[in-house]
Amino acid sequence: MSSIRVLYASGSGLLQSWASNEVVRPLLEPVLHPSRWRIRALGLSTSLGHPLFYWIWGELLPQPYESVVLRLVMGALGLCLLVFPRFSATPPSRVSAAIFTAIFWITLPLFFSWMYFCNGGNTVWLASMAAMFLMYYQLTDWRIATLGSISGVAIGWVLFNAFGPQLPDMSPTQLLTNTVVIAFSWLMGLVLGISSSNLRREQLNYTLGTMGIMAHELRTPLATMSLIGDAVRGEATECSEASAQKLEKLGARLNTLVRNMNHQIDMQIANARLMRLPVHKEAISAAELVRQVVADYPYRSTRERECVQMLVRRDFLFEGSQALFAQVVANLLKNALRSLAAATTASQPGDLLIEIGTMRNRGRIVINDRGVGIDPALQPRIFEPFFSTDRGTGHGLGLAFCQRVVQSANGTIRVKSEPARGAIFTIELPLLA
Repeated sequence: MSSIRVLYASGSGLLQSWASNEVVRPLLEPVLHPSRWRIRALGLSTSLGHPLFYWIWGELLPQPYESVVLRLVMGALGLCLLVFPRFSATPPSRVSAAIFTAIFWITLPLFFSWMYFCNGGNTVWLASMAAMFLMYYQLTDWRIATLGSISGVAIGWVLFNAFGPQLPDMSPTQLLTNTVVIAFSWLMGLVLGISSSNLRREQLNYTLGTMGIMAHELRTPLATMSLIGDAVRGEATECSEASAQKLEKLGARLNTLVRNMNHQIDMQIANARLMRLPVHKEAISAAELVRQVVADYPYRSTRERECVQMLVRRDFLFEGSQALFAQVVANLLKNALRSLAAATTASQPGDLLIEIGTMRNRGRIVINDRGVGIDPALQPRIFEPFFSTDRGTGHGLGLAFCQRVVQSANGTIRVKSEPARGAIFTIELPLLA
């Protein structure tokens, strides 16, 4: 009996792991977005294709049912993808992505289902339905396509019965034949959609993993540089006082540079785990976490260290990964210091203030800097993977990583900023009971 329980628990754990990794997580990963040129090509083909097929099915090869009004509406929806620049932004905003999804839900499963039913499921529209499923699964994520296909066909059937033309029922043979063909095309679309999704995710995982490996490999030459710095400082004891001071400063500067580079490597390796965050959780003291990160951060100067101040209004405990949340705070601290360095005035004590407190039964970590700020037009996109406001050195993973870690603890992270007036990043977390 115990062996059966073990097998059941093992099978249940594997099923939950598969569902989390293959179904739930991918839905929450906004990194697989259409490219700019793909969106434009889809908009062009949709806006031109519907008038063309109205002429083909309405004039050249007439079908029982056609509608110039519906064709023009579908073409206009495709034209929106060409006319409005926000749809072709890379990566698109969440609103644009939602509208993109809605447009192709209307123009594909909903419209094609309506036309299929209104044409009595004839040969032309049976083939069109089969092609539609294959196109739809290639245009979007397979989970969205599956939900969209089911809802589109269902709503199309309801609209046909309410507003469609009066047609005789299909014969049993036609109904069975059409069902088999549509089911086969839908199944093939589903299989190809899953395959494409997994391939894109594997490619992304490989890219992120390669970034982590490259960062890790840099440690070897850095270790050599650290030894050279120690040797230089050792030689200082055998030189004159003036030379000894110069060698001591040179060695110390070299060691500081190595420490800074190692810290950056740690950050890149952690950021490269964007898609593979561990599930281990522990009780974390917010004040202790921030205090440790602030103390260990490799500041570039004493002035930079002095500008950072910490204010604990009320400490709180939350559940998460200590290492990952330390990386989150370090990422935000790095961005804030970079913003201060880019400001026109020299940094002063308190220009970067980190507050810990609670509000409405939620813990809060607030990082407030008086740096250059963030353009309001860019603020909705700063948490998107591969989007960076620093085109020179930014890779666009730091804030995406922060958001993923905070969300894994059922928390939220948001930003409030104005150009030349700094930025305020607020992390809210559920309190540990």
